[in-house]
Amino acid sequence: MMSVRPAAMAAVLLASAALVAVAAPVAPAGAAEAPAPLATAAIADVGGAARGSARIVAGTGGPVLMVDLNGVAPGMHGMHFHAVGDCGGAGFAAAGGHLNPNNRQHGSHNPRGSHLGDLPNVTANDAGEVHATVALPMSVGKLRAALFDADGTALVVHAGPDDYMTDPAGGSGARIACGVFMAR
Repeated sequence: MMSVRPAAMAAVLLASAALVAVAAPVAPAGAAEAPAPLATAAIADVGGAARGSARIVAGTGGPVLMVDLNGVAPGMHGMHFHAVGDCGGAGFAAAGGHLNPNNRQHGSHNPRGSHLGDLPNVTANDAGEVHATVALPMSVGKLRAALFDADGTALVVHAGPDDYMTDPAGGSGARIACGVFMAR
């Protein structure tokens, strides 16, 4: 059995503690912790491959949607809340139409719109990554009630950009990625 001198052991422990202290992340003084998510969704493509995640947090001005994707074709993509929390079926057909509890038309440029499912386009960079943050114009309570009704809600990403006008889907093309929101 190997014996270790107490002085050598103390030096090893002190060096280990110093490495842990250096490696541990330290928040700047006065920095707030990231808010806990109200809802999260794991997002997959039509082949079932993981493509990222979405989360909704309570921001200072109301709920905020944060989306991180990878493996998406570069360019703009429509993104919408869909009425059913189910990404099954061909092309995510089980997600149904856009979340539209007030029976409005589609699109922020439509004089008879917009509805709750309307979200801004997101842009994938040349590496196929999307990092988007969207302020949602309602209270946390109203958003929770709409998202977590009896059949839930999905977030769907489309192949092309939304024109913010054409009913029902903004001409944004095929559904290429989908995730079901889970309450946290």
